[in-house]
Amino acid sequence: MSEHDDDPVGAAFAQAPEVRPTAITGRETPEELVEKAFPAFVGRQVRTAYRLMKRSSTEGHTVFLTLSGAMTPAGLHRSCLVPLVQRGLVHVLTTTGANLYHDAHRVIGHRIREIAPDAGDTLLREARIIRIYDLGFTEDVLLDTDALFARFLMEPDMQRPMTTVELHWELGRRLAALEAELGVDEPCLLSACYQAGVPIFVGAPQDGSIFLNVVKLRALLGDRFGFSLDVAADVHLMAAVQWLVQTEGQTAVWILGGGVPKNYTLQGEPTLSQILGLDARGFDVDLQFCVDPVDNGALSSCPAGEGHTWGKVSAECVESSSVYVHADVTAVVPWLVHALFAAGVSRPLPRLYERLPAALAKLEADVAPLRADMLAALSAPPPAPSQARG
Repeated sequence: MSEHDDDPVGAAFAQAPEVRPTAITGRETPEELVEKAFPAFVGRQVRTAYRLMKRSSTEGHTVFLTLSGAMTPAGLHRSCLVPLVQRGLVHVLTTTGANLYHDAHRVIGHRIREIAPDAGDTLLREARIIRIYDLGFTEDVLLDTDALFARFLMEPDMQRPMTTVELHWELGRRLAALEAELGVDEPCLLSACYQAGVPIFVGAPQDGSIFLNVVKLRALLGDRFGFSLDVAADVHLMAAVQWLVQTEGQTAVWILGGGVPKNYTLQGEPTLSQILGLDARGFDVDLQFCVDPVDNGALSSCPAGEGHTWGKVSAECVESSSVYVHADVTAVVPWLVHALFAAGVSRPLPRLYERLPAALAKLEADVAPLRADMLAALSAPPPAPSQARG
């Protein structure tokens, strides 16, 4: 009889991996380093994140990547995101409008420079230098970028209602053409996603400078400016994409930061289940890199288990396929992208943008049998309130 036959906890503990990293020699591959030298604490979270990223990429998951913070001014798109897109590892991107706006600065020849975060903000303002922590650029950068996007938004084929996906597809197409004309050797995130067929969602488009130019053009041109965003269609499209791909296979969400991009992506699952009445299972893999504490109720730091209570991720995901890496995105993600690429991970370009009409058609077809009951429920009297406590 084994000493653990009557002690399942002890038996499980005896099978747990030993914490025994080998000495670093400098000859390790990136993957060997991650696997052997990161056994505990945040290091173990990083190792788990790498394993989940590799699993997502090699086992055919549809990957939704969310991006918050000032990541394109920091250059993370050039070092990591564009290469991930070009290697077919990202299928859908959700980001802030700011990340797409600031990315265009470099296309038109402007520079973002390293500065000291304590350089003196009053003096910087007098010199018309904008600061994002330890990054700086002149105010002319904003004015020239505004002129670029305003010109795009005024073009005749832009004068119609759109989703954010359609808007950023059109902007990506125009920026790709401009990069070719100017001889730009490194594509911006918008044009890279356009060329790879990756849809880009922006959950709060009015909270960014691209939309500030919409405000300007509406004020100047009035009814002659016909562009608008259909936010209901946008949310519906996110749900449709998620429904299509989860009925075809496994899905993963890679969350860089938190904020609106995180919630806008994850709310696709409650939209399917709680709003449209479909049997959506939630994401199969959930990994996040964020510095926020998890104990203040903020959505940015909500771990997968809490998300499961909303139906955003599956039970299996919580148990074995999720991790919250408590670290700065810019300090960790480049290492893991390097490890993935050094291991030879790549996929055919997904070109999910081309499948959006099919996704909408499938969602409409699968909701159709439920429509009569949902309409009846809307007409029913509200439920009686529970007895008030005295």
